[in-house]
Amino acid sequence: MHLVSFDIFRTLGFPNTTVLKPDQFLRHKELLREADWVLFPEYWQLNALVHGLKCRVFPSIASYRVGHDKIEMTRAFQAVAPEHTPWTLIQANGPVEREMIWDTMAHPFVAKLPKSSMGEGVWLIETREDWRRYCERTDVLYAQEYLPLDRDARVVVVGDRVLTAYWRTQADQGFYNNVARGGRIDTSPVPPVMTDLALRLARELGVDHAGFDIALVEGYPYVLEFNRLFGNQGLGRGGELQDAILAYLRRQSEPRDPDGPVDPTPLWPVAV
Repeated sequence: MHLVSFDIFRTLGFPNTTVLKPDQFLRHKELLREADWVLFPEYWQLNALVHGLKCRVFPSIASYRVGHDKIEMTRAFQAVAPEHTPWTLIQANGPVEREMIWDTMAHPFVAKLPKSSMGEGVWLIETREDWRRYCERTDVLYAQEYLPLDRDARVVVVGDRVLTAYWRTQADQGFYNNVARGGRIDTSPVPPVMTDLALRLARELGVDHAGFDIALVEGYPYVLEFNRLFGNQGLGRGGELQDAILAYLRRQSEPRDPDGPVDPTPLWPVAV
């Protein structure tokens, strides 16, 4: 396979890979057209690469588009797994909508900015003043029920398989489980009900590179969100992610015989 990458750090050590700067991609159109895969382009490059140059990109188009903001992501979750999606209200930011959400939601509740990651842009709304400050920061109101948690699980899906899963325990200041906000990694086993949900969502939505955040409430899993570009703190040995990506790209590149046998390869075990 000949690969072209727009992210030198995420593809460091990949064989037969040409690294380009995103803002220079139009200077290398023939190289991109001939590549087997184009890896980790910027979101703004997608239309030109996929529809203009007919490139095959990784992560998948769905990984980019569903993961681009929390509103689109939540609506996708509601479409395929409403029973595992926390109750969420999404409204235009107007005075009537502000009052409706404040009066409707059980308190406290969670409010989010549509485009944020690493725990940024997420508030625990306990008072009117909390709600007012949030409303002044966003064009669209996103309010979600508060789930009583002291941890959640990060489930990493690469290709069509779960690569690893680990717990993220709550930060000292409370509320946040994100490692970037002070949460801690716990490698205790993550129940299959959580990893199964992440894999089901990935397969149904066509997402092939994501860290899903799954909560467990009295044994029942809820999906909070996923990050297309996830951190590597809980991934274990350095080459594990690279090996998984390359294996998946090779499988996707191989021609398939529609009359041949079904692939008997089992799913990779969850690393804990």
